[in-house]
Amino acid sequence: MYPPTPRTTATRSRDRMSYDRAAAHAVLDEAYHCALAFTVDGEPRVLPTLHVRVGDTLYLHGSTGSRPLLAARGDGLPVCVAVTLLDGLIYGRSQFHHSANYRSVVAHGTAHLVTDAGEKSAVLTALVEKAAAGRSADSRPPSRRELAETAVLALPLREVSVRARTGGVRDEPGDHDLPHWAGVLPLRLTAGRPEPDTGVTAPLPAYLRPDRSPWLEPATLRGAHVVLEPLDLAHADDLHAATADPQVWQHLGSHRPADPAGTAETIRAALDAHHRGERVPWVQRCAVTGAVVGSTSYYEVDPDRRAVAIGYTYLGRPWWRTGVNTEAKLLLLTRAFEELGAVRVVWHTDIRNERSQRAIERLGATREGVLRRHRLRPDGTWRDTVQYSLTDEEWPNAQARLRERLRPGPVPAR
Repeated sequence: MYPPTPRTTATRSRDRMSYDRAAAHAVLDEAYHCALAFTVDGEPRVLPTLHVRVGDTLYLHGSTGSRPLLAARGDGLPVCVAVTLLDGLIYGRSQFHHSANYRSVVAHGTAHLVTDAGEKSAVLTALVEKAAAGRSADSRPPSRRELAETAVLALPLREVSVRARTGGVRDEPGDHDLPHWAGVLPLRLTAGRPEPDTGVTAPLPAYLRPDRSPWLEPATLRGAHVVLEPLDLAHADDLHAATADPQVWQHLGSHRPADPAGTAETIRAALDAHHRGERVPWVQRCAVTGAVVGSTSYYEVDPDRRAVAIGYTYLGRPWWRTGVNTEAKLLLLTRAFEELGAVRVVWHTDIRNERSQRAIERLGATREGVLRRHRLRPDGTWRDTVQYSLTDEEWPNAQARLRERLRPGPVPAR
């Protein structure tokens, strides 16, 4: 426990106050930024900045030329640091009882400039690690110039208080019969889909991938003809070049991208769908040359019913009838049935796309019927969709047929 002081003792709503060390550390560790308050020449200043806690010291990031860092030289700088996490909005029947659920920490003390090179380097590493565990090993360390331009303040955590509100609406009893909605709107900070900088070709690192069901994980799948790896914006140029033939897009649900930027938008839409848990996209590479040759996906992923659909497949014309598509389906079906425990895999295709229907039927799938006026085509007409499926009971025979189709033929005698 932190000992209460006159500055950390509440004058009202004392039931919301706490001096619990673990609770304070949890709030400081969860928050990425804080408000740093201090005075300069008798006038108050408040600056937002990044922070990291190491043990019982709070470190604050800044520039060597900033006011608080300049003022902290010598005897240090008296400061107050505040961190707030907003957990929800409270809607009362009366305007007076609107409120918020939150967790906050206020720390008072004297901050000192970190001058020890080893301590400063360790703190900057800790700041990067707070952004993502493992990031410090996956980025360039600061140069001498960058270290010289960066300053760090150290604030010992000795005078600290925690204040929090939890729970629901606290209306007056006389307001309970009013005809107004009342309740709590929970709030939380969640990460969006990572957006790579221009020119980045490195794949998305594991520490930026959200924890999710194995059904939504685009694991790399390797065969003799094709390798399926997680689709990424870095594939845009090669994927556009490989699938530029208009025939590739003849029966697909979107227009052929006009340029690599358009293909990047197509990839971005697939990655957004993956982030929402709606699709698992792969890029297809030739296993022999490493060239990008197409893309394919799982969609309608349903772990509860142990079912998944395979689609959004497009393959460059030079790789048609080469074994790439057949082996890609074998890899996807093997993962679905043998690794994920699926009992049903589904395909959908345009009723006009007879080539696709024949290819799906060669996989051993059963035609289940036609979904009439199922989707809009890119030209604005309604598409009737043929639906096929393969079950876990049918999978062993289908797998044997696929392997037989991929077996090399006899070499002619000379």
